[in-house]
Amino acid sequence: MKTVDIPTQLSSYRQTIDNIDAALIHMLAERFRCTDQVGVLKAENHLPAVDKDREQHQYDRLQKLAEDANLDPLFVEKLMQFVISEVVQRHRQIASAHEAMNTSHPPATNNS
Repeated sequence: MKTVDIPTQLSSYRQTIDNIDAALIHMLAERFRCTDQVGVLKAENHLPAVDKDREQHQYDRLQKLAEDANLDPLFVEKLMQFVISEVVQRHRQIASAHEAMNTSHPPATNNS
């Protein structure tokens, strides 16, 4: 019978988990950089922060990905609801900042 060094095996698993966690954080940061750009584009073009059709498309697509990856689709939906709510909040903040910037600096007029 093979003897397993449990502390060594645990350490190996935990190092892998730590690496995955770091990758998740970096991927979320990149996702938010991209969604912030979407927020700026929406603000500049007076588009709403929320796009229910896009959200539903995302939920449907991610549910399929979750099933294919043997993840609980409900878990993935809850996770994405949290992420999307943060995105919408950031879009609203971007829109408010954009609006404040435009109202505090009216366009220059040529009175000559």
